Amino acid sequence: MPAAATKPKPTQSTARRPVPMELPYAPMTKRPLPPGRPRDWYVTHNRRLKAMRLAIALLDSGVYMPNQARNETIRSTAELIGVHPPSDTTCHMVRALMRYSR
Repeated sequence: MPAAATKPKPTQSTARRPVPMELPYAPMTKRPLPPGRPRDWYVTHNRRLKAMRLAIALLDSGVYMPNQARNETIRSTAELIGVHPPSDTTCHMVRALMRYSR
Protein backbone atom coordinates (compact mmCIF):
# COMPACT_ATOMS: atom_id res chain seq x y z
CA MET A 1 0.00 0.00 0.00
CA PRO A 2 1.41 3.46 -0.86
CA ALA A 3 2.49 5.70 2.00
CA ALA A 4 0.02 8.43 1.01
CA ALA A 5 -2.91 6.03 1.46
CA THR A 6 -1.99 5.28 5.08
CA LYS A 7 -1.47 8.91 6.10
CA PRO A 8 -4.24 10.05 8.49
CA LYS A 9 -6.35 13.12 7.74
CA PRO A 10 -5.24 16.31 9.50
CA THR A 11 -7.31 17.10 12.57
CA GLN A 12 -7.86 20.10 14.77
CA SER A 13 -7.20 19.24 18.39
CA THR A 14 -9.92 19.86 20.94
CA ALA A 15 -10.05 19.08 24.63
CA ARG A 16 -11.25 15.50 24.31
CA ARG A 17 -11.72 14.49 20.69
CA PRO A 18 -10.16 15.12 17.28
CA VAL A 19 -12.28 17.11 14.84
CA PRO A 20 -11.66 16.83 11.08
CA MET A 21 -10.48 20.20 9.74
CA GLU A 22 -12.67 19.98 6.64
CA LEU A 23 -15.94 20.03 8.61
CA PRO A 24 -15.35 21.28 12.16
CA TYR A 25 -19.01 22.23 12.58
CA ALA A 26 -20.85 19.57 10.61
CA PRO A 27 -24.63 19.65 11.00
CA MET A 28 -25.94 17.21 13.56
CA THR A 29 -28.50 14.61 12.65
CA LYS A 30 -31.77 15.67 14.16
CA ARG A 31 -33.94 13.32 16.15
CA PRO A 32 -37.55 14.02 17.05
CA LEU A 33 -38.14 15.34 20.56
CA PRO A 34 -40.39 13.34 22.88
CA PRO A 35 -44.05 14.29 22.53
CA GLY A 36 -46.34 15.42 25.31
CA ARG A 37 -44.05 17.77 27.20
CA PRO A 38 -45.00 21.35 28.08
CA ARG A 39 -43.86 24.03 25.62
CA ASP A 40 -41.43 25.51 28.17
CA TRP A 41 -39.58 22.20 28.29
CA TYR A 42 -38.92 22.31 24.52
CA VAL A 43 -37.83 25.96 24.65
CA THR A 44 -35.39 25.25 27.50
CA HIS A 45 -34.12 22.07 25.85
CA ASN A 46 -33.38 23.81 22.54
CA ARG A 47 -31.79 26.76 24.35
CA ARG A 48 -29.44 24.39 26.22
CA LEU A 49 -28.45 22.63 23.00
CA LYS A 50 -27.71 25.96 21.31
CA ALA A 51 -25.72 27.20 24.31
CA MET A 52 -23.70 23.97 24.34
CA ARG A 53 -22.90 24.24 20.62
CA LEU A 54 -21.84 27.86 21.06
CA ALA A 55 -19.70 27.10 24.12
CA ILE A 56 -17.90 24.31 22.25
CA ALA A 57 -17.32 26.58 19.24
CA LEU A 58 -15.95 29.35 21.48
CA LEU A 59 -13.63 26.95 23.29
CA ASP A 60 -12.40 25.57 19.94
CA SER A 61 -11.73 29.12 18.71
CA GLY A 62 -9.59 29.99 21.75
CA VAL A 63 -12.06 31.81 23.99
CA TYR A 64 -11.55 29.98 27.29
CA MET A 65 -12.71 32.40 29.96
CA PRO A 66 -16.34 33.48 30.43
CA ASN A 67 -15.31 37.13 30.77
CA GLN A 68 -13.81 36.94 27.25
CA ALA A 69 -17.18 35.84 25.83
CA ARG A 70 -19.19 39.03 25.54
CA ASN A 71 -22.57 38.94 23.82
CA GLU A 72 -21.05 40.31 20.60
CA THR A 73 -18.43 37.55 20.56
CA ILE A 74 -21.03 34.85 21.15
CA ARG A 75 -23.31 36.27 18.44
CA SER A 76 -20.49 36.46 15.90
CA THR A 77 -19.60 32.85 16.70
CA ALA A 78 -23.24 31.89 16.15
CA GLU A 79 -23.10 33.48 12.72
CA LEU A 80 -19.85 31.63 12.00
CA ILE A 81 -21.29 28.20 12.83
CA GLY A 82 -24.63 28.92 11.17
CA VAL A 83 -27.16 29.25 13.98
CA HIS A 84 -29.58 32.08 14.68
CA PRO A 85 -28.25 34.89 16.90
CA PRO A 86 -28.76 33.92 20.55
CA SER A 87 -30.78 35.92 23.04
CA ASP A 88 -29.25 37.54 26.11
CA THR A 89 -30.48 34.57 28.17
CA THR A 90 -28.71 32.11 25.89
CA CYS A 91 -25.51 34.20 26.01
CA HIS A 92 -25.68 34.08 29.80
CA MET A 93 -26.11 30.30 29.61
CA VAL A 94 -23.06 30.00 27.31
CA ARG A 95 -20.92 31.83 29.86
CA ALA A 96 -22.25 29.60 32.64
CA LEU A 97 -21.32 26.48 30.64
CA MET A 98 -17.84 27.88 30.04
CA ARG A 99 -17.47 28.64 33.73
CA TYR A 100 -18.19 25.02 34.66
CA SER A 101 -16.21 23.45 31.82
CA ARG A 102 -12.89 24.07 33.58
